[in-house]
Amino acid sequence: MASAKQQRGQTPLMRQYYKIKSQHPNQLLLFRMGDFYETFAEDALTASSVLGIVLSKRANGRASTVPLAGFPYHALDNHLPKLIQAGLRVAICEQLEDPRTTRTLVKRGVVEVVSPGVSLHDNLLSPKQVNYLAAVHWAQHRRRPDNVGVAYVDVSTGEFMVAEAGTEQLDDLLQSLSPSEVLVDKRQKNRLEAMRFQNYVITPQEDWVFTHDYSYEVLLRHFGTHSLKGFEVESLQDGLVAAGVVLHYLGEAQQGHLSHIKRIAARADAGHMRLDAQTKVNLSLLSSHREGRQDGPLITLLDQTHTAMGARLLRRWLGAPLCDIQAIQVRHNATEALFRDAQLLAAVQERLEGICDMERVVARICTARATPRDLAALRDSLERLPSIKELLEMQGSDTLQEIGNELDVCSDTFSIIKQAIVDKPPASVRDGNIFLDGYLDELDALRDIARSGKDYVAQMQQAEIERTGIPSLKVGYNKVFGYYLEVTHVHREKVPPHYIRKQTLVNAERYVTPELKEYEEKILTAEDKLIDLERSLFVELRTRVAEDASTLQQSAGMLAILDCYCSYASIARAHDYRRPVVDDSLRLFIKEGRHPVVEQLVDPFIPNTVNLDAERDQIHVITGPNMAGKSVVLRQSGLIVLLAQAGSFVPAAHAHIGLVDRIFTRVGASDNIVAGESTFLVEMNETASILNNATRRSLILLDEVGRGTSTFDGMSIAWSLVEHLHENARVAARTLFATHFHELNELAERFERVRNFRIQVQEHDGKVVFLRTLEPGSADHSYGIEVARMAGLPASVLDRARQILAKLEAQPIEVGTMRAPESTNEASAAAVQLSLFAMEEAHPVVERVRTLDCENMTPLQALITLAELKQLTMET
Repeated sequence: MASAKQQRGQTPLMRQYYKIKSQHPNQLLLFRMGDFYETFAEDALTASSVLGIVLSKRANGRASTVPLAGFPYHALDNHLPKLIQAGLRVAICEQLEDPRTTRTLVKRGVVEVVSPGVSLHDNLLSPKQVNYLAAVHWAQHRRRPDNVGVAYVDVSTGEFMVAEAGTEQLDDLLQSLSPSEVLVDKRQKNRLEAMRFQNYVITPQEDWVFTHDYSYEVLLRHFGTHSLKGFEVESLQDGLVAAGVVLHYLGEAQQGHLSHIKRIAARADAGHMRLDAQTKVNLSLLSSHREGRQDGPLITLLDQTHTAMGARLLRRWLGAPLCDIQAIQVRHNATEALFRDAQLLAAVQERLEGICDMERVVARICTARATPRDLAALRDSLERLPSIKELLEMQGSDTLQEIGNELDVCSDTFSIIKQAIVDKPPASVRDGNIFLDGYLDELDALRDIARSGKDYVAQMQQAEIERTGIPSLKVGYNKVFGYYLEVTHVHREKVPPHYIRKQTLVNAERYVTPELKEYEEKILTAEDKLIDLERSLFVELRTRVAEDASTLQQSAGMLAILDCYCSYASIARAHDYRRPVVDDSLRLFIKEGRHPVVEQLVDPFIPNTVNLDAERDQIHVITGPNMAGKSVVLRQSGLIVLLAQAGSFVPAAHAHIGLVDRIFTRVGASDNIVAGESTFLVEMNETASILNNATRRSLILLDEVGRGTSTFDGMSIAWSLVEHLHENARVAARTLFATHFHELNELAERFERVRNFRIQVQEHDGKVVFLRTLEPGSADHSYGIEVARMAGLPASVLDRARQILAKLEAQPIEVGTMRAPESTNEASAAAVQLSLFAMEEAHPVVERVRTLDCENMTPLQALITLAELKQLTMET
C-alpha cells in the first residue's frame, strides 16, 4: 500500500484506486477502467502469474510507475474461475456512473466480492452440486467445552442451515457438506487445519465477529424479526454464532443483496442415517474413492434427473438416507406410482426437461444480477407448471397429489414477465430490445425514432433534391459533424440561403440545416435514451419478480422432489429394481442382490443372497481368494440398504431391510501421510470409530481388517473384533466380515450368531476359476500366487513363492497358539510370530541368557555379564 507521502504525488485515478484497495486489503481488486478490468501493484503481479496475461507499467504522476495487468471486461467469465480456483478472493470494482455524464473522475465502488464459497456466476458453479459457504465456531462453555456450532449457506439457492456437533464429529460433518470455503475465528484456524478431510479453503475472520451478541443482531436485522423462535433454532446458541458470521461475510461480499435467503433451519440429523466420510468414500456414493477406476460413483448411474434442482436434491438424499419408516414409505409410494405408470412418468419428465434452475435464477433476481434471459427462462418454466400440476392431481398416489397441491403455478409472476419480455431477449441489458412493443408508449416512441432514422434521412434527401433541383445532393454522416448535406461544386449556385456551410472538400461543399440538426439530436439520443429506459424498466420488473421469491422457491422445491422420484422410477424400470420392505426389525435379507454400478460393467453379473439377523445370524465371516468378489458383496449390501432408506427401489429380486441407523465400512487400504498415519494406523482408527459408535441397529462392513500388520497380530485383532461385536450387546450389529484369515472360521463353532460363508471357486487345469457365488462354508486357500500370476509377476518369482509356501504349509502351526481364551478374564496366551527363515541352531548369546540367574545377581555381576554378552556377540 502506498504511503501518505507517495500518495501526494499520485494521479487522482491512482489515489481513488488505493483508497478502494485499502478497504479490501486481502482481496485481488479488479478495477474497472472503461472497457477493461485493471489490476495494479502486487495484485498485478498475482493476476499476471495466475492468468498468464501481460505485465506492464503505468505512469503515476510524480510517484513512481506502478505494475499493471488487465483484460477486457467481456473476458471476466473466462478469467474469474482461474482466480477463484487459485484460492483467491476477488473484489469486482465497477464504474458507478456513466463517464459521458461527468467531467470529473468517474465514481467507482466494489459491487461484489467473489470467493470459493460465495458466487452467483454460472461459470463458477456446477449445476448439479451445491456450493456451500460454512462457518465453524468452537464454544467456550465450561459444561460443553467441545461443542461446535456450524452454519452453512448456498448463496446461489438461498438454503441456510445451522447445526451443532462435538469436536470429534466435526470432521465428518464438514466432509458430508463438502463446503467450498469455511470461515473460522483467526485464533482457531489451526484447529480447523488439523481436520483429516480438509478439502476446502479456510478463510480466517476477526474474533469480534464470533460473539453471540453481534451474530444474533446480524440475524435479527436480516430476517426483520424480534427473535428467532419462529425458525426453531433458538436453542442452538453456538450454531447461531456461526450463522451470524456467515451472514456478516455474505453481506460484505454481496453488498447486502441477500433478500432470497428467507429462512434459517436446523439441520435435521435425527431422522436421517448418519454416514461418516469414510463410508461415503468406500461406497463411492458421490465420487470414486480411487482415481482412474472404471466403476464411477453411484450418483453417476442414479442421476436421471431433468433439472439442476433435482440433481442437487438427489445428492442430498443419497448423502443422508432416512431413518423414519413412514418417510421412507412416502418416497417408495411416489416412486412406485411413477414406476407403474410409464405414460405418467414420460409426461412428467417431458415437462421437467424444459425447466430452468429456478432456485439459482431466483437468487440472481434477488441479488440484482439476473439478465433478461434469466427472466425469460423463468417465464418459460412457469408456463409448464399448470400442466404438471394437473398431471399430479389427476392420478392416485397420495404423495404425488400432495406435491400437486403444494405446487404453486405462480400465475401472477408468469403474467407479469410474459407481458413484458420478448420471446428471445438479449444476454445483456446493454443490448436493448428487451421489452415487447406496446409495453410502454414512451418506449415505442423512442423505438420509432431509432428504427425510422434511416428512412427519414432517405426521405429528407429526396425532398431536398426536389426542392433545390440539385440531383447529386446527398445526406451523409460522420462522427465529427454528424449529419450533413453534400453538394458538388457544379451545383453550388443552387444552394438555398438557409444552408449553413460546415466543410469544403475538393469537389464539394458540406452544409447543415436547423431541421437536420434537430432530427440528428433525436436520432443520436434516441438509442441512448432507449437503453437507459429499458434498463430502468428491467430493474423495476426484476424487483417486482423478487417480491415473489418465497413462492418461487417453494415451487422449485416441489419440482426438485418430483424430479428425484422420476429419477428413481426411471432407474428402477431400466435396470429391474424392486421395491424393498423396510421395517423396524433387525433383519437384513437381500435375495439375489446386485451391485448397481458393477453390474453395468460386468456381463454376466452374478447376484448373491445375504441373510443377516441380529437375533440369529448376526455375523457372516466371508472367506475366499482375492478377486473372487468378497468386497463386491460387502459394498452391494451397503448400497442396497442405503438406496432403500434413501427412498429408491433396489437392485435385488427381493429385499427385507430392518431399519439401519448407520452404515460403517472398513474397506480398502490407505494411509494419511500428512498426519503421519500409516495404513495400519488408519485402519485401526476407522475400526475404533466403528466400535465406539455402532449400535445394535447399525450395519458393519469389514474387509480384511488386520492385514496391515504381521500375520498373528492381524489375526488376533480380527478374532477379538468379531468376538467383541458378538458379545457386546451395545454393538451387536449386523456384520459382514470378509477376511483371508481362514482360522477365523473356527469362530462359528464358538459363537452362536456367527456363520461362515465363502466365495465359490474352482480349480481347472491348474488355474483358478472365480464363480463369484456366496455360499455357506469356509475356504482354506487364498490363491494369492494364482492372482499374482494373473497380474503378470515373473515366473521365477512365482516359482520361488510356491517353494516358500510349501515350506510354510509343512510347518506345524497350531491354531491353538492364537486361539482366543475361553473367557476374557483369563490371562491371554503368549503371541507367536511366524518366521519365514527360522535359524536351525540357537545363538550362543541366547543359550547364555537362558542360564542366567537374574533374580540372585548383584548389580555389579549384571554389568560384568552384560559386557561378556557384548563381547560374545562381537565374536559370533
